[in-house]
Amino acid sequence: MANSSRTLLIICAGLVILAGCSAPTAPASDGGESPQPASGDATVEGTTEVHFINVGQSVSTLIIGPTGETMLIDSGHFNDDGEYVLQYLQQQNIERIDYFVTSHNDADHIGGNAAVINYFETEADGIGAVYDPGIAAGTETYSEYLDAIEQHEVTLYETREGDSIPFENVSVQVMGPPEPYLESEARNENSIVLKLTYGQTSFLFTGDAEDDQEAYLVEEYGSQLRATVMKAGHHGSKTSTSGALLDAAQPQAVIISSEYESQYGHPNEETLQRLAERDISTYWTATHGHAVLRSDGKQVTIATQRAAPTDPMSIRDGSPIDPGTTGTVERRATITGSGVTDAAGTPTTIATDGGTDTSAEQGEIALASVHADAEGDDRENLNDEYIVLENTGGEPFDLSGWTVQDEAGATYTVPDGTTLDAGATITLHTGSGTDTETDLYWGSGSPIWNNGGDTVIITNADGDEVLRESYS
Repeated sequence: MANSSRTLLIICAGLVILAGCSAPTAPASDGGESPQPASGDATVEGTTEVHFINVGQSVSTLIIGPTGETMLIDSGHFNDDGEYVLQYLQQQNIERIDYFVTSHNDADHIGGNAAVINYFETEADGIGAVYDPGIAAGTETYSEYLDAIEQHEVTLYETREGDSIPFENVSVQVMGPPEPYLESEARNENSIVLKLTYGQTSFLFTGDAEDDQEAYLVEEYGSQLRATVMKAGHHGSKTSTSGALLDAAQPQAVIISSEYESQYGHPNEETLQRLAERDISTYWTATHGHAVLRSDGKQVTIATQRAAPTDPMSIRDGSPIDPGTTGTVERRATITGSGVTDAAGTPTTIATDGGTDTSAEQGEIALASVHADAEGDDRENLNDEYIVLENTGGEPFDLSGWTVQDEAGATYTVPDGTTLDAGATITLHTGSGTDTETDLYWGSGSPIWNNGGDTVIITNADGDEVLRESYS
């Protein structure tokens, strides 16, 4: 688990004026942190659900793992005191929150923390532990949150980059905040950042991280940020969800949580333009309502309360749906290894200003070699598992947006600006590293290519399959 030695620091050193100095008792430990499985090491059986709750100009996300464990990230705005979040949790028959994550202590993210803790500790099966970045806020909302923790003796962990959350059969990587804190302990820039991985699918949560923390994440993690779905940072503000972060994460879909007529102008037009330029399907809780994403480890289905535009530049054309609106969700799309399809299975396309011009692709791609059996334990030597692609034509061509897929549907998208010269090769490693002209890194935490045989499928930027080759 996250380092329990920090618990006393949060309550006593930072918050003594607000909440006294009676720290909760941490669980018994053998002295070390619980090991967190790498992505793919966890058992992929059943489904993992990610519920983006419509809480207006705020955010709250419920995650239900394949064994029934639950995680709640944030709890909505102080102006409704957790009403919308508790209503939703009760509708979903949630009896316990195993992991309660506070991305940061702004009142629009912890507004329901006290109410959630009080309810689950008195009327349900309790809170397993609370995870907090450890930067205080001088608000009544924050004080009430700490009072609830102290009153019910809920375990509180100050959580930082490198800590772990032992969610059963779901890999949880804590990528922020770093040590030391960024930007003189600014709360947004020191949000808890989580990447949840289930099988070959993953979800990236960046709290209200802005330009400094996003730059840190890109520099520190690079291709490890790649995710199937990403929550837009800071409600879609101009200073978050940067082009660099989107290029590193390469999400197939982005979820924005803010109200329809946000006083802050969320989501910002520049942010939406960045999403549109990358053809990223965008779901907005203000028009789609609750969004429920389900992963079976290979694909992610997206269900929402309302049908609404997903073209980033058209999302305001949807009709607003108020927080607290009840009603079932319906499946709108599925993210598979080959892209996004609608409920009928038809590939979806987002119009951009011109699209990708492939007329200059004069090269020919070939699979030069496959090195599926890495030296030693494949899981511990992922960069020694790789495939080599070769341009056997007479002219260079642009590989930007091309995809490489295995038989199970795991998919890698080639970064923008990747060009393969005539006669040149490029090696795609399974693990993580810094991309170069000759080497690319999938960013997977587990092996991709089966040692006993698999199929390499390559698709161009238009979605046309250009190569399918099996090996044994």
